[in-house]
Amino acid sequence: MNAMRPRVRRGRRVALVLGLFGAGALRAGGIAADPDGATTVRVRDADGLRKALTGAKPGVRILVDPGEYPGGVSFSGLAGSSGRPIVIAGADPARPPEFVGGGTGLQLTDASHVELRDLAFRGATGNGVNLDDGGTPETPAHHVLLSRLRVTDVGPAGNHDGLKLSGLTDFRVEECVLERWGTGGSGVDMVGCRRGVLEGNTLRHTEEQNASGIQMKGGTSHVVVRRNRFERAGGRAVNLGGSTGLAYFRPPLDQDPGGEHVEARDIVVEGNTFVGSAAAVAFVGATDSVVRFNTIYRPGRWALRILQETRAPGFVPCRKGEFTDNLVVFETVGWGGAVNVGPGTEPETFTFARNVWYAADRPASSRPELPTAERDGVYGKDPMFVDAAKGDLTLRRGSPAAKAGATALPK
Repeated sequence: MNAMRPRVRRGRRVALVLGLFGAGALRAGGIAADPDGATTVRVRDADGLRKALTGAKPGVRILVDPGEYPGGVSFSGLAGSSGRPIVIAGADPARPPEFVGGGTGLQLTDASHVELRDLAFRGATGNGVNLDDGGTPETPAHHVLLSRLRVTDVGPAGNHDGLKLSGLTDFRVEECVLERWGTGGSGVDMVGCRRGVLEGNTLRHTEEQNASGIQMKGGTSHVVVRRNRFERAGGRAVNLGGSTGLAYFRPPLDQDPGGEHVEARDIVVEGNTFVGSAAAVAFVGATDSVVRFNTIYRPGRWALRILQETRAPGFVPCRKGEFTDNLVVFETVGWGGAVNVGPGTEPETFTFARNVWYAADRPASSRPELPTAERDGVYGKDPMFVDAAKGDLTLRRGSPAAKAGATALPK
């Protein structure tokens, strides 16, 4: 996977913040040059933020003071450069500024080499944060980092998302908290995104069946979903694919009229922890994708689903998925089976290997029925969680599941 790593390492980020405050003397609304030649702008109100965005050049750091700001901030064409991103961040990471309300808390169109850090968004009626290519897929938004954002209470009803990413390439979403998005929306909804990593995020919602946690569709490819925690993150906690209007695919379908079209390809979902949801993961019109080393705890109906929702000419069946080295703990009451297979799919092309399956209420009923024979599966052995009742799904010493699940993901 050629997904972008963060351009600023954790230690470097901390050093930057300490250096800025150590320099002392920046008043709210002031401008100063840092020792490395970059410009730092401090803002304390919406007007100051708009002015700072309008004049932003590569390398500028816009630090937003703690407090409440009106949502609905929108800006187009914000462009840093390689090695000199435009950074918009909370001045005090311990007290992030909160953008409240608005149709969208923050929308950036055609952004490039931009970082958003330590910001909070609450109560947007559309999407919490929206990043898009402005409807010009030949010039995608690119090289964007979203770090330690908090997005809550979006919608609340309808197809509204915490993070909406359309036509974004070379990106990273890390250590964000997403809670209570729209009843038919997603915590993170990606349409036609490529080369991205989503790592270390927390997503909390309800068991709303029309909602999902992280969704990757519309031609999304080469995305890694790693070491996130999903707590009742909708009916499908992770949707590998989905259903997209044909006009919204990126790249446009007519650019490859003879190709094999898919909603998603080359997706990796690894090292995550899932609590609840009707299904932890769903392969939906996806191909060549992998779900491995995840801990799946008490899903409502299935561990995974294999579905086909887009059936237009040129689209291939959902196929060639891998489900390996996962730890699945479930209850047989209300259980629909390990895998839900829909029509128009190719379940016989899926691979299952080395998963640990445990029916907590009836261990003797742990062996699942799968579309293909599983290699080296483990069935009916208590994984020995440290304290599952309190949400601690790490394993005790001597666990028979030590080689599977989120804690076994290789470094």
